[in-house]
Amino acid sequence: MADLFAAARVVEPAGDEAIAPGAVLLHHFALPFAADIRAALGDIAAQAPFRHMTTPWGGVMSVAMTNCGEVGWLSDRAGYRYDRSDPATGRPWPAMPACFSALATSAASQACYPGFIPDACLINSYAPGTRLTLHQDRDERDYSHPIVSVSLGLPATFQFGGPNRRDLVRRFPLRHGDVVVWGNEARLAYHGIAELREGEHPFLGKRRINLTFRRAL
Repeated sequence: MADLFAAARVVEPAGDEAIAPGAVLLHHFALPFAADIRAALGDIAAQAPFRHMTTPWGGVMSVAMTNCGEVGWLSDRAGYRYDRSDPATGRPWPAMPACFSALATSAASQACYPGFIPDACLINSYAPGTRLTLHQDRDERDYSHPIVSVSLGLPATFQFGGPNRRDLVRRFPLRHGDVVVWGNEARLAYHGIAELREGEHPFLGKRRINLTFRRAL
């Protein structure tokens, strides 16, 4: 494990830390919610199974995804967007469990974004060898709301840059239960997940689950 995050500019914070203006890493914040979240994930996946979405240019995303909440995030040949219905089933996305929304609201408040109430949760399932390239979250209507991102299972390396693709990208180790919250001047920062290393975690086995909470409408 010693070399898991070995790279230039890896940051190893000792406690909750402002990782950029407007962005905070809350270590282990999600742990009290983890058991309820795992139970709820099974119900969500039964209603809206994980799938590998297609990019607008025809590529297949390596990370498997599903959604819960009033709307779900989609990607296909038509582009990136939010929709109230799951195109795979024709039904509304599963309702957001109370433990999900409670975690998102409390984490945002801890990071000095009080009153955040998400209406969308994108759920990403990472297997070893998958990654999420640098991107901005810009499909939402109102950028005044923060993003709340929860890590469960295998550790990962979070990449966080600035509003321009060529801005310096810093790297932060994320472990089970960590939450990153960003908004204000960091709201449109480029971010991603480096390729996930092999491993096994007692909570989720050989995978990592990421919950990304947004106010989309």
